Amino acid sequence: MTAGCTSPAPAPAPAPAPVATPAPQPAAHPIYAAWVQLVPGGGAEVRVINPAGCPAVIFNQRNGTPAQPEIPLRVRAQPDADYPFFTCSLAIPPGTTQIDLVAGHLGEPQGTIVEHLPVPVPVPQRILVLGDTGCRISKYAVQACNDPKAWPFATVSKAAAALKPDLVLHLGDYHYREVACPEGNAGCAGSPWGYNGAVWDADFFTPAAPLLAAAPWIVIRGNHEDCQRAGAGFERLLAPGSYDAAMPCHAHIDPYVVMAGRQAIAVWDNASADDRTEDAATVDKYTKDFAMLKGLGGAKHPLWLAGHRPIWAAVTGPLGVPIGGNINLIRAVGDLSALGNVSLQLSGHIHTFEAINYDGKVPPQIVAGHGGDNLDPTPLNLKGTIFQGSSGVHVKDGLSVGGFGFLMMTRTSKGWSIELYDSDGTPKRTCTFASGRVDCPPVK
Repeated sequence: MTAGCTSPAPAPAPAPAPVATPAPQPAAHPIYAAWVQLVPGGGAEVRVINPAGCPAVIFNQRNGTPAQPEIPLRVRAQPDADYPFFTCSLAIPPGTTQIDLVAGHLGEPQGTIVEHLPVPVPVPQRILVLGDTGCRISKYAVQACNDPKAWPFATVSKAAAALKPDLVLHLGDYHYREVACPEGNAGCAGSPWGYNGAVWDADFFTPAAPLLAAAPWIVIRGNHEDCQRAGAGFERLLAPGSYDAAMPCHAHIDPYVVMAGRQAIAVWDNASADDRTEDAATVDKYTKDFAMLKGLGGAKHPLWLAGHRPIWAAVTGPLGVPIGGNINLIRAVGDLSALGNVSLQLSGHIHTFEAINYDGKVPPQIVAGHGGDNLDPTPLNLKGTIFQGSSGVHVKDGLSVGGFGFLMMTRTSKGWSIELYDSDGTPKRTCTFASGRVDCPPVK
């Protein structure tokens, strides 16, 4: 450098351009399962099961700025030997547009998002329907739970979630692994069994995870969730209302209505209505249910009646003749007047797809019990089905479609389109529900 000369001062660095704050992303944390379910009275709840305790939620967070503080979920059920995790719940405020599950109460920094939960939409356009999804291990039958072709519920869940439903309706029977896998049976080797959280995880929560994350749920109690089976787990995990550890299972839950936008859906617990053995106390119980149904819904909100066991549906009888009907429910429904404000019946229990229209004013029936458990062979043509009892109800026309799968009901200007998918998510058949009928035109 020459003496007496100085270098010019460097130009100031340009100010950095403002950087948009990225929306926070979920962090890794061992949340066992989290979902949203519709509850009586038109509302919805966040439910979480987690061994570390109950997390919190932030409602309506935008660009990392909470509109409200973190709200801890309340403890619904404490851990015990069979269910070594907390069951947690919290009502979702009306008008909620975003639900973020956060783990500040579990040792993570405040505001750490664990999961974005699905938000109930005001008017669901796409309702996914499935049922009877667990893997059967009983003293009568053993399903190959380790084979996704023999037990495809995980595949069903993933395929169904990819279709982006607004709402999921599960028609019951989540839990089937009642006894130990027989020694040497590779198809179910290593499977948990009995009535406990490990079976609920294997049969339902792990395979259902993609679908639980996709949309809010309506849950129906199946006969495998009665008090002689997995009822205590159902009440702890999925039932409406509060949970009482001193009375962990109630034999019956009264019917109630949830609202899917303008569509009222009556959730009906008919788990304990035996199909074939008539019992006076059971008939009396369901006679009272039918009386209650008369007061639900109404002219502005005709009901869909969603109960696990169908009143009139079909299985294969002698010589391939379709037979069926639930004797206790047929006795209880009496003069059919309780179905006067019902526009559609939705059930599982029979492990196939059925669409049935009846003579007279009985609303049509859809059966969707083909979500994973061993399938029931059923006649393709259900006209002429012989029902138990003397209700005078006859099948005008009806059909069954075999194979595993699920349904997507999509709202149209005239009613509902019903797409029947196989377990991989490939469309198999298109039906419609409109003008009091379910129609499934032949595949061309």
